[in-house]
Amino acid sequence: MRRRDKLILLGIMILTAFAAASLLWPSLGKWLDREEIRLGLDLQGGAHLVYEADLSEAENPEEAMKGVIAVIEKRINAYGVSEPLIQQMRDDRLLVQLPGIEEIDEAKKLIGQTALIRFKEMELDESSNPVLDEEGEPNWIPAMGKVDEEDKELTSQYFKGTVAVVLAPTTNLPEIAFEWDEEGAKLFEQITERLIQKPLGIFLGDEMISSPTVQTIIKERGVITGMSLDGARHLTVLLNAGRIPVPLHTIEEHDVSPTLGADFIRWSVIAGAIGLALVILFMILYYRLPGVMAGVALLIYAVLVLAAFKLIPVTLTLAGIAGFILSIGMAVDANVLIFERMKEEIRTGRTLRAAIEVGFNRAWPAIRDSNISTFITCGILYWMGSTLAVPSVMGFALTLFTGVAISMFSAIVITRTFLRLLGGTGVVNRPSLFVPASKEMMLSREGR
Repeated sequence: MRRRDKLILLGIMILTAFAAASLLWPSLGKWLDREEIRLGLDLQGGAHLVYEADLSEAENPEEAMKGVIAVIEKRINAYGVSEPLIQQMRDDRLLVQLPGIEEIDEAKKLIGQTALIRFKEMELDESSNPVLDEEGEPNWIPAMGKVDEEDKELTSQYFKGTVAVVLAPTTNLPEIAFEWDEEGAKLFEQITERLIQKPLGIFLGDEMISSPTVQTIIKERGVITGMSLDGARHLTVLLNAGRIPVPLHTIEEHDVSPTLGADFIRWSVIAGAIGLALVILFMILYYRLPGVMAGVALLIYAVLVLAAFKLIPVTLTLAGIAGFILSIGMAVDANVLIFERMKEEIRTGRTLRAAIEVGFNRAWPAIRDSNISTFITCGILYWMGSTLAVPSVMGFALTLFTGVAISMFSAIVITRTFLRLLGGTGVVNRPSLFVPASKEMMLSREGR
């Protein structure tokens, strides 16, 4: 056995052991920040949303979309959604997938709210009585103040630092504590001075959160009251994440049941195991000892691919599993080409050791060209899936690309190394271990 082959075999063993460990021991995956393989919505369940941004009034549409993505990412991360997918599909289209979110209305509310608090005061008539609207309710108008002789509306855009939920010391009820920046403090001071013993309305969109009565002049700090603890926490998430800079319109929405996803996983695992076992059985029956080596290489290949899915990470969907199973066929195809070329070299009178080397070298151009064609197809599929906002197509393309890339390594490096190791043993003198008996007789008649 040559030194180079020994080193390659050692590298294969170390790589396989590491890949198997990353799959079997969650603690290792946790150290690598990848405890489990990331599952898509069709396997894990969750919410799928596609938004279209109204960029008609945006001065810089590209920057506006970056701002939308940044705000949504902050909101979702603060909410604690595991492994979300937020991706711009076109110039004005955004895909959001939230695994584990069972209520799609909850997801829409989390993503789509403007998160801009507006402070309002009651409109009064000449007699200082509230002006009523058509429904007989007080009419609320924006609370205004002056900064540098300019009228400005008081909103949460003047909040400074992080907004937090606190418990009132006297009532133990939840409140949202905030602090104003310099302009906000000036506006709030003017407004609270004007509204002593009068209500100050606090609105999120058109919904009134609370309307506390102003007791004293307030400058730098304030609190929002009148909410439940969950409501206060939800509002702080929105406020700390910021405001979505452009309007978003939902053009597609659906949720996926996690129960259905569990069935998909079970069926896919069964299908994959049966397919892999049948492929290995065929290779052993038809190609004898090389088939055994190819079967071992395929098992190593499967471990390496699954570890790659976990560590990259790849979001595994049902279509992605199909891509993985298809890549197994591609890996077998490479072995078939190599073994058939080996048979041809044996028929010409070469020794088995020489046939192994020449067979690999002559099969390589066909393997290379077919796999490059597959890579190009995967690239086109991924681009089309991204453009049309179809994650299943993207998942299929990505898993197939990853699987085919590793299958090339499996066939050209792992299988070749195993056969080279056999070439240094006595099995090279037993052709029956490499070709069926009928073909061995044929080779003998041809004068091998």
